[in-house]
Amino acid sequence: MGEILQFIADPHNDFIGHTIAYIQICAFSIVVSVIIGVILGIIVSRNAVLGFIAVNLSGLMRAIPIIAFLIAVLPYLGLGFTPTVVALIILGIPPVLLNTYTGLRGIDPATIDAARGMGMTRGQIITRIQIPLVSPIVAAGIRTAAVQIVATATLAAFIGAGGYGDYIVDGLYKLNNAEMLAGAIPVAILAIIIEVFMAWLQRVLTPAGIRVQGEVEIAQI
Repeated sequence: MGEILQFIADPHNDFIGHTIAYIQICAFSIVVSVIIGVILGIIVSRNAVLGFIAVNLSGLMRAIPIIAFLIAVLPYLGLGFTPTVVALIILGIPPVLLNTYTGLRGIDPATIDAARGMGMTRGQIITRIQIPLVSPIVAAGIRTAAVQIVATATLAAFIGAGGYGDYIVDGLYKLNNAEMLAGAIPVAILAIIIEVFMAWLQRVLTPAGIRVQGEVEIAQI
């Protein structure tokens, strides 16, 4: 542990710079993938054919190895930040899109009809019924996407984007455990922090009635 701390404290290793670079890559990728995933999920949820295409295409996207994608786009996007975030955004979109689509399609049409019968406008139905019901499901998709992005962003080291991946790759090459762990441990800690935060956010976004119902069902089981 002392060697790791000594490595981090050495200004020549620029730990703060690598930390900032890693957080920038992850944050940008997460935000963009969430925006695209939610928008696409809303669009395809209104059409069964588009939904079928989106679900299968999302599965195909998740099957593509990120490192293979990075190599494929290298001649077109070059090295550094851009190809890295493009790859991570593609990785993050599917779980957000699928959860958004599943959540919207899973709302009972009778609930919407009842809301219309009560005189609610389209905007009120969206804000008071659909969003509260879908939010925890979307949050679960964001949770999955965020953890995947944080855990995968170390591959940025192979195309010169910086971040903790540089320490891991260099540490493996030099057989330097302190350098390797100086990159691996922060990634693990960051992934755990995001996992815990998103789990809390998912619980907060779950309507009280649904949360109580779930707890009762678990207790009965």
